[in-house]
Amino acid sequence: MKRFLPSLLLVSSLAAVSALAEDVIHLGNQKFVHYGAVSYMKELAPKYGLRIEEHFFAKGLDIVPAFISGDVDISASAMDGMIAGRAAGAPVFLVAGFAKGGTRIVKRTDLEAKTVAELKGRKIGVARGGAQHLALIGELMNNKLSFSEQPGSDVQILFMNYTDVNQALMQKQIDAMCQAEPYATIAIANGWGIEVMKPYDTPVGECPKVLAMSEKLYRDRPEVAARVLQCFVEATRTFIDNPELAQKYTCETLFKGQVSAELYKQAMENCQYSYDLDEKIVQATIDFMVETGVGKMQKPPTAKEFLRTDLLVQAKQKLGIK
Repeated sequence: MKRFLPSLLLVSSLAAVSALAEDVIHLGNQKFVHYGAVSYMKELAPKYGLRIEEHFFAKGLDIVPAFISGDVDISASAMDGMIAGRAAGAPVFLVAGFAKGGTRIVKRTDLEAKTVAELKGRKIGVARGGAQHLALIGELMNNKLSFSEQPGSDVQILFMNYTDVNQALMQKQIDAMCQAEPYATIAIANGWGIEVMKPYDTPVGECPKVLAMSEKLYRDRPEVAARVLQCFVEATRTFIDNPELAQKYTCETLFKGQVSAELYKQAMENCQYSYDLDEKIVQATIDFMVETGVGKMQKPPTAKEFLRTDLLVQAKQKLGIK
């Protein structure tokens, strides 16, 4: 037995060194079905010499203070939250786009309206400052409907948390909602609501979701940042190539069994995993936020100044993805 002791000690030492060598990355995430691939990065992280610690936030804007304080290195968010954060001084870059879609306008089941135009005179619930807020405003403008938080306009917008929006629709406190997945699908599946439309014909398009990275990580630890993007690309490719794994992981790990496999499949019919992020849609979103006053930005950024896709391009090339 004695002759094996040095070997055992060597193996133990190497394992300890390997564990110590892992770079810790703090990930800000949210609980939506199309955010599952970003969460899955934790499982692949050791392969890239990383340990990813995931922290959940109610909405994208809530992640901004964590970026400013240095408590988050990367985050998944709707684009508008990171744009508003950058305008407020958060040191972030947009480094990838991880999903598109994930939004529906849903009405009460007993409401006769079949189009957005027919929601005139109604109350619509939405989460303030998010992708759904922007999409809703875009559709109201498309239909030449005035809107306000106060009664008197064509549409009264009521702001509330994502889960509260569903409750309000179920209890008929609002007539319709612009909601994220899977909450929109939950309302439909439970018989509280009927889809009016998927609001993707506005300046914000398919409401692309973004992976944001702190400037500190990007500039001060470029080699680590590169591995983070490789991990992201592989996680996304895994979910695209293996929908059964994506469903199982999202339902069981991200939602802890609170979302069924069937509900996941229905919600994902309105979502698409992605890697890329186009400068034109980033700038169009910034411009629309300025036009509508969403985010109340005094110094709006430009897409060019905080979009950094070089690491994404390198990661895709390294993993053989066109």
